[in-house]
Amino acid sequence: MKYDQFNSDNEELKELLTQYNNFKNGKEFNFLEEDSFILLIDYFDEKDDVPQAIEAVDYAIEQFPFSGILLWKKADLIMTQRRYEEALLLLEKAEALDSKDVNVYILKMDIYLALDNSKKAASVLEVAIDKFYGPERIQLLLELSDVYDDYEEFDKVFDCLALVLEQDPSNEEALYKICFWTDFTGRFDESIKLHKELIDNLPYSHLAWFNLGTAYQGVKLYEKAIDAYLYAIAIDEKFDYAYRNLGDAYLKLRKYKDAIEALQKVLELSHPEEVIYEAIGHCFEKLKKTAQARFHYRKAAHLKDDDSHLYFKIAGTYIKEGQWESAIKNLHRALEINYKKADYHLALAECFQQLGKIKEAIMHYTYFIKTRPKNVKGWKNLISCLFENDFLEEALIQVQNAQQVSGGKYLFIYLKSSILFSLGKNKEALLQLQNALVVAPQLLKQFIEFDPSVLNNISVVEMISRFRKKK
Repeated sequence: MKYDQFNSDNEELKELLTQYNNFKNGKEFNFLEEDSFILLIDYFDEKDDVPQAIEAVDYAIEQFPFSGILLWKKADLIMTQRRYEEALLLLEKAEALDSKDVNVYILKMDIYLALDNSKKAASVLEVAIDKFYGPERIQLLLELSDVYDDYEEFDKVFDCLALVLEQDPSNEEALYKICFWTDFTGRFDESIKLHKELIDNLPYSHLAWFNLGTAYQGVKLYEKAIDAYLYAIAIDEKFDYAYRNLGDAYLKLRKYKDAIEALQKVLELSHPEEVIYEAIGHCFEKLKKTAQARFHYRKAAHLKDDDSHLYFKIAGTYIKEGQWESAIKNLHRALEINYKKADYHLALAECFQQLGKIKEAIMHYTYFIKTRPKNVKGWKNLISCLFENDFLEEALIQVQNAQQVSGGKYLFIYLKSSILFSLGKNKEALLQLQNALVVAPQLLKQFIEFDPSVLNNISVVEMISRFRKKK
């Protein structure tokens, strides 16, 4: 009962309080009915005057000792004082007097939850459910689903919600919740069956169509998911979550233009979110529209200025355009937020290398390698940077380090061969090339790309030719 129902100008309440005070003080009073006591108890409770409320309920129980609702009200009040065992005894009496009062079981559940005994709370409701039908049964099932969530019986949460929808297909609370629990438990096939049956009975339930779409999406049937989302949108054209999932489904199918259209609709219907702007930016980047991608990444960054990943994405668009200085500026911003992110150092090193700033490039390549020592790309880039700038002895040292640290990846045998040729150590270089061709012939192309001038060496060409004939 809300507090405005106990407005101080309420003449009936004033009179009731007067009669109650007369009753307490032994003065002449009109007989107080049970409903009158309940009104007084609720009045004191709403005023947060628990002692007065308990006093009133004690007087009421003296007058009406066989009232289940009064026993329940006292249990509810003393629970706030953590008198749990006493409250449970009162509820046992209340249940004996009126086993059809759903509030008795819900309060029992609350007490057991307060005692950190979720399993007992669940058992109370499990027993009680069979005593009820209709709205009260549904109320208990929804309460039970929350209890199962509390002690991590997640499949039982799904089962409870499914039972609710079998009895009340339009129950919005269950429809909203089962969408999440379908994804969490992975019970997509059951959800598809359940929601198809719901739609047969309620073809205009936008939530049922939406849940069907998410279930299809869970088993990667994206075309069917899209159809379901489009039905949901046809029923409720302002259903922003359907547009959001629709955009994601189009993304999975690489239908980037359709995804952009759906996601832009999300922005029209709801508050702007960085994740939506980022997704739109990703679509434009896939469509090779880097300027538009960057625009949306910046929109996302304005909403979440502390997300280093967004500045990395912005930098990526500049890298694709060859705008190295602009890329470096955004990569520095990303590193200000998260200096330990190895990928940012790798990208920054590549940018510095493109600008001929070799010292800075080597510094960031080295950081990346220390962080990701088994990553072949990092080692290859560092070695290439040293090789291209005639630091051949250092390049040879690093290729040997790479072989040791990365677990002897075969690519580094080719790179070592190239460096040895450049150092004029042809005999050793040819031996390394021969070894590489035996163990990893598929990497020959990378050997040639690393230093195309190696094909000017007749011995190299002859060795490759002999090997191919032999194969």
